[in-house]
Amino acid sequence: MLETINSPDDLKKLSVEELPPLAEEIRQFLLATLSKTGGHLASNLGCVELSIALHYCFNSPVDHIIWDVGHQAYTHKILTGRRDRFPTQRQYKGLSGFPKRSESPHDAFGTGHSSTSISAGLGMAAAADLQGINNRVIAVIGDGSLTGGIAFEALNQAGHLHKNLIVILNDNEMSISKNVGAFGAFVSRKLTGGYYRDLKKEMQGLLKHIPAIGTNILKFAKKAENSLKGFLTPGMLFEALDFDYIGPIPGHDLPQLIEIMQNARTMEGPILIHVMTTKGKGYEPAEATPDQYHGVGPFDMATGKGTASKPGAASYTGVFGETLLRLAAEDERIVAITAAMPDGTGLTPFARAYPHRCFDVGIAEQHGLTFAAGLAAEGFRPVAAIYSTFVQRAYDQVFHDICLQKLPVSLMLDRAGLVGDDGPTHHGVFDLSYLRHLPELTLMAPKDENELRHMLKTAISSDRPIAMRYPRGAGYGVPMDQELTTLPIGKGEMLESGDDVAIVAIGSTVYPALHAARQLRERGIRATVVNARFVKPLDKELIIEVARRCGNLVTVEENALQGGFGSAVLELLAGEGVYDVRVKRLGIPDRFIEQGSQSQLRKDLGLDADGIAASVEVFLALGRGHSANDRMACA
Repeated sequence: MLETINSPDDLKKLSVEELPPLAEEIRQFLLATLSKTGGHLASNLGCVELSIALHYCFNSPVDHIIWDVGHQAYTHKILTGRRDRFPTQRQYKGLSGFPKRSESPHDAFGTGHSSTSISAGLGMAAAADLQGINNRVIAVIGDGSLTGGIAFEALNQAGHLHKNLIVILNDNEMSISKNVGAFGAFVSRKLTGGYYRDLKKEMQGLLKHIPAIGTNILKFAKKAENSLKGFLTPGMLFEALDFDYIGPIPGHDLPQLIEIMQNARTMEGPILIHVMTTKGKGYEPAEATPDQYHGVGPFDMATGKGTASKPGAASYTGVFGETLLRLAAEDERIVAITAAMPDGTGLTPFARAYPHRCFDVGIAEQHGLTFAAGLAAEGFRPVAAIYSTFVQRAYDQVFHDICLQKLPVSLMLDRAGLVGDDGPTHHGVFDLSYLRHLPELTLMAPKDENELRHMLKTAISSDRPIAMRYPRGAGYGVPMDQELTTLPIGKGEMLESGDDVAIVAIGSTVYPALHAARQLRERGIRATVVNARFVKPLDKELIIEVARRCGNLVTVEENALQGGFGSAVLELLAGEGVYDVRVKRLGIPDRFIEQGSQSQLRKDLGLDADGIAASVEVFLALGRGHSANDRMACA
């Protein structure tokens, strides 16, 4: 049947009895495809039936379906005309791994970060009301995303505005017993049926017209109804926010899902449908350990084991976790904080060893950093490990709660730079720009995994806020020093010496710059290579010395050029009156970078060794023939 489904209209031609077999076909299609390409597996296996029911009962794209995060939108993409291209998802120049407005009219709102669906949905529902459009807006949000504060802010306003908004809570974590769940589903079907709702309206109208006592009886009846529903279901919170709560209902029973959704589409005002699903549904390895199958690379379907190439050097994330564990054994003040990503940030070993010193705040980066500030204010040394792109949500907390109060929070920016297949929502290419201007903050980036270890010790030993960014993926396999030392703040290191051009690089671009310098040497160009180490404070003496000696300076960074490391170097030279040096900045241009492998993207952007060498050659060629008096700082 799946091959006949090229749009939601095709899906609607099937009978309800044909839908469960279709769900199994989709699961097999997902497994067969993701075992070859990788992707988000467990969450998508868990919401196949939910996706089918939504497109069966609603009229996308006229009705807007918004997927929070997007980790659960694969079946949605398959049902909306992208089945044939689905094997290209998360591949270079292929489909996005997340909903994307420019990709399909069925993708009502682009998502990559979490907790935004209710806010966006409420905005669309309000817009429909203003324009007099009669459509439905459905926001699908997972229980993990519901931990984000913005989701509760949206729920609060939705109840106040009383627009026609349906929120689907895809719950695969809450512990609700089977008996309560089954009975709750029965109650919800009855309470949302047309007969009950018509009777309820008639009774309300009748009671309002009874002199003196009618209003009081109506209030009592409402309280009684809420008490009954609160006793039978976990929906009291949502009822308190003025939502009509429906559920919990089983998320893999298509007839029940369809009955509830068909009832809900005729109801007025904000509605929350609580759907219980199973992560990894239908694939035993993913059901048993869903966290390990959240995001996967290629794997063997029979065993569930990855089929990636042989392991090489340790990852930056792994080295960070091991080093933090070692330092924590020596210093009881060290505590760790993660925002729902203990595995992804390398903190799982720490959590096992020190469960009372490791805090998972959920998908709540803002709270997490202010929580860290509170710990630091009481003498602890909190280490907050969060993906670079997710720290963007907590900028105000870094400013007000950490830097302004000079609190010793160590902010570890994992997945900084180009991350690869997850694309523009996940590339961490803005952190140098949005952090380096904050007073009191020290900002650094290691050239390799060994330097990361020393920088982590440096951060924890500091009495001020420090942020360190490091890339996704494996290190270089360099030898590891036995002793961990603190680095002098604001001091870089010269790795190569030459008089024709100075290449000043930061973090993940240092080794490519070194390899580029060796290529240039073979072409008769002698380059100095500096590992800046620190973006703030810069090593003023070293950078000015190499700039003046060479007369030509190239900065390299895996960050946006606007306001990044190269901009900081230009500001330094201008501030020190160094005007007779030509400057070229290499980094991320002023556009969002699509998905693709890290190596492919670096090649495209000229940030690999070949690209850096080529840019330096062109830069020097353009400068020939100019005297020292003609030189000027340029970007």
